[in-house]
Amino acid sequence: MATKKERQRKLARDRHHRRQQRRAARERRTRQLTAALLAALLVVGVGVGSAFAAGVFKSTPKHPAASSTPSATPSPTPTPAPTASPSLVDGKCVYTKSGKAARKVKLPSAKPDTTATYQATIATNRGDIVIDLNNTAAPCTVNSFVSLADQGFFNNTHCHRLTTIDPYVLQCGDPTGTGTGGPGYEFANEINSSQGVDGYVTYLPGTVAMANSGGTDTNGSQFFLVYRNSVLQPDYTPFGTIVSGLNIIQNVAKAGSDNSNGQGDGHPKEKVEINSVTIKKT
Repeated sequence: MATKKERQRKLARDRHHRRQQRRAARERRTRQLTAALLAALLVVGVGVGSAFAAGVFKSTPKHPAASSTPSATPSPTPTPAPTASPSLVDGKCVYTKSGKAARKVKLPSAKPDTTATYQATIATNRGDIVIDLNNTAAPCTVNSFVSLADQGFFNNTHCHRLTTIDPYVLQCGDPTGTGTGGPGYEFANEINSSQGVDGYVTYLPGTVAMANSGGTDTNGSQFFLVYRNSVLQPDYTPFGTIVSGLNIIQNVAKAGSDNSNGQGDGHPKEKVEINSVTIKKT
């Protein structure tokens, strides 16, 4: 039979054991809550990162859209095909002076040659990228691009932005290399913004589309090249298709960006310099 002192020691050991059990339980709960909190913060962080990257098509990356990609996109439709151009007014394009031109250029001709077929060759330090321009669907956009190319606006510039998370694009067309430069004029979108599933579409690999400064009908000189399926709102006028050189962009994308604008968004680590853009008209 245990003595009184032994019973007291046993009771003390039991109390100590129960305290340890309670402490361990509290620590488990704390770890679980911490894990849950970190998971929630990770989800929020991914959402914020996606929202930031979604602004990649804006001409001014310092002011990205709040969100341009959905959290879940059911069966998005392919790259939207522009309908009858809203830019054409009585057969003429409307180009409105806006801001300071990164390089001095003349306004494009108000009357595009809608019967012509155009092909652009972008000569870069990594090889040629050849684009069939969609003059039928986006005559004012193509007319502007051809005019800028003919005036040497894109010569000796570099593609300033690469995104390696959806949407997947290489953005070019700003002689300043800052993402804020343009030609000193704006023009309207040539696209049906009501297309898509729940307001979203998939811009297919090889699509060439206009960037903008964040508002409707604020197209200038910046454009982006899609190298992988990218889900977006149909706010960016597709005006061409890459027929040769898509692998050049895909290889640049494999090297990644410097993440200067956020995770998966920044200057391409492998610099892409545009030496010239030449236009073949038939």
